[in-house]
Amino acid sequence: MTARATETSKGGASFMTRRAFKKILIANRGEIAVRVIRACREMGIPSVAIYSEADRSALHVRMADEARFVGPAPSRDSYLRIDRVLDAAHASGAEAIHPGYGLLAENAAFARACEESGVTFIGPRSETIALMGEKTSARRVAAEAGVPVVPGTLEASVDAAALRREAERLGFPVMLKAAAGGGGKGLRLVASAADWGAATLAARGEAQGAFGDDRLYVEKALARPRHVEIQVLADSHGNAVHLFERECSIQRRHQKVVEESPSPFLTPELRGRMGALALALVRKTGYCNAGTLEFLVDAEGRPHFLEMNTRLQVEHPVTEMVTGEDLVKLQIQIAGGARLPFGQDDLEQRGHAIECRIYAEDPERGFLPSPGRIVALRLPEGPGVRNDSGIYPGYEVPVHYDPLLSKLVVHGRNREDALQRLRRAVAEYRVLGVATTLPFFARVLRDPAFLSGDYDTSFVEALSVTTPPPVDHVIEAAVAAAAIRALHDRAASRSTAEASAQAAPPWWRAGLGEAHGGRR
Repeated sequence: MTARATETSKGGASFMTRRAFKKILIANRGEIAVRVIRACREMGIPSVAIYSEADRSALHVRMADEARFVGPAPSRDSYLRIDRVLDAAHASGAEAIHPGYGLLAENAAFARACEESGVTFIGPRSETIALMGEKTSARRVAAEAGVPVVPGTLEASVDAAALRREAERLGFPVMLKAAAGGGGKGLRLVASAADWGAATLAARGEAQGAFGDDRLYVEKALARPRHVEIQVLADSHGNAVHLFERECSIQRRHQKVVEESPSPFLTPELRGRMGALALALVRKTGYCNAGTLEFLVDAEGRPHFLEMNTRLQVEHPVTEMVTGEDLVKLQIQIAGGARLPFGQDDLEQRGHAIECRIYAEDPERGFLPSPGRIVALRLPEGPGVRNDSGIYPGYEVPVHYDPLLSKLVVHGRNREDALQRLRRAVAEYRVLGVATTLPFFARVLRDPAFLSGDYDTSFVEALSVTTPPPVDHVIEAAVAAAAIRALHDRAASRSTAEASAQAAPPWWRAGLGEAHGGRR
């Protein structure tokens, strides 16, 4: 790693970059890997992708400067193999690893293995991940820092009888949660004592399958809460800021699907209080790098700490759009020893941003996954529209991984402006060949409760609009016909294109059909 000292100034703050990484490996896949590759390219840092057998032709593999094979399609045999990921880093000469989100991003053992092998983990220290990644220990630390938590247990257990006694003390309904959980896995709402046995078995089985840890804990289920999270950044020099909130109450099976900032219901006073609570916990733990603190806000407007995500969030573009800051670049700079280039007073929310997570799922069939070949693709464009995507025409959506295709984000002068822009962008966005959640978002964006901003975590279940919007079948048929013709033409000319690709630079080869660089 080479030493470099460069200074910039923003808001009167000096920004010293201590080290510049020569090469970064992205230990992830899909749209987040593409997002990190783009940040690396803007910073002039070569990137290394990893890929499984199922991802040989994935967009992140095509776009990276180099790609390394790490195993068969199942994540447990490839992306979750710490030894293979580190072998790829060492073989490629990567000095740092960006974990993205999911997979190994909040795995303390992985962060520790990076530290021990001399590879910089772009994220918090392994001991911090262990402390805050385990939900009950995070609750204990929050309580010690004076941050209010949702009422419930502060210790995880596999003792079903002890958990039930705590549930009865709290009073039903309660939430049964996996101690090592995340992404809605190992989580069950238990409405009454009669539901306890089945819910416990289901939560433990799902937790064991997802995390290899079936310990559970119990929280009181709050009535009609809002789910609000606070983005934080902290460097290794003791500086910490929050980058305001993201409203995340639109959820399906406890998984966020729409996020926005600013929250349509937070007052300036509540925003300031939640930011202060988040920073109190950051300082209590000595946290470093990017992280997110999640809160449930009850009907009386009282925030309760829920958990901390010790990584970049899926919905980080929402914060980037309203603050103008690049969180991925900042993560990399902080990992290299840089000080934060701004203080809290230098940050402000400008305008309004909303994000929709576009999944290969069929909303008319209970959001069942919809793997398959993308026959045609038309992306939305225009002012204030951002699409973080990991797909392309002809891409085969695999069955092995989370079916997130892209994140559609818009920015407007205010919420109404952003809503109008998002409705237009969703209408423009066409994917043929697999079912997507686009029709669901078209309904959400016309729902009176969402338009008014008066919604909570029960919104999806109570969605009042049930009739899908009209589809322009003439346009879709024309696009499909053109796409099929293009695919036939592409297949016919593939050999010529691949021959030409051998002499092309990596950024040009990204549009062709084969992965490149270090492929094995």
